[in-house]
Amino acid sequence: MTVVNSSGSYPARSNRRQWKAAQLLSSGHALYWWAEVACVLTFYFVYSAIRNSTNADPAAAFRHAKQVISFERSLHVYREQSLHAWARSIRPLIIACNYFYGSLHFVVTIGIGIYLFRRFPDHYPRWRNTLAIATALALIGFWTYQLMPPRLLPGSYHYVDTLAKYPTFWSFNSGAMQKLSNQYAAMPSVHCCWALWCTCALRPRLKHSATRLLITLYPIATVTVIVLTANHYFIDAVGGFTILSIGYLISHRATRAGRQSNLKPSS
Repeated sequence: MTVVNSSGSYPARSNRRQWKAAQLLSSGHALYWWAEVACVLTFYFVYSAIRNSTNADPAAAFRHAKQVISFERSLHVYREQSLHAWARSIRPLIIACNYFYGSLHFVVTIGIGIYLFRRFPDHYPRWRNTLAIATALALIGFWTYQLMPPRLLPGSYHYVDTLAKYPTFWSFNSGAMQKLSNQYAAMPSVHCCWALWCTCALRPRLKHSATRLLITLYPIATVTVIVLTANHYFIDAVGGFTILSIGYLISHRATRAGRQSNLKPSS
């Protein structure tokens, strides 16, 4: 989009840069990329600090894990151990799952956030707020229901920590990760929450059927990966999808910036 001033001439280069630094919304609000980056980094720092400040209670986490397994067995959906054992027999698959689990939830989520900011700025505030609210809601689960993931269960349950056993760049068992990461923050699954957010935020804005199918499969792939790597139970994924739904409902009612109905990208 070309901008001219009141005299009909083109603005100075510095003014054009200043104009591009902000996304002007149809509601009259302005979004600045540097402010968004600062807010996201601050939010994630605070979220991580709170998430990892919970005092670990291995006994309670193990008790809750047995409750989850018992509940899934009552529904005839406890298949985590058999799927995990099958995946471990295919070494390239489990290594790929490790990298998927350890990196894509950041890369894909950030990429889609940037895409919305640049191409659909009127819709960006609602989806940004949805993700922030849902992620904050996850803290309630971490505080109130510490849950031992399958990879940390006693050997009699026949799980292994695939990030420690198979070659990856990092592992939850490393000294630094054990100190920085809350090992029992498993319910709900933030991985699944973010994956479904990516699909809901991006799919209506894609034109090609192939890319729409790809982003639709992303949450399914995420659920598969968290189970195959023994990082979560199926019920954790349900928890992640639930907090996203709540986050969306709150954001949809509370967000005033932007226009919500038109999917036309910004020029």
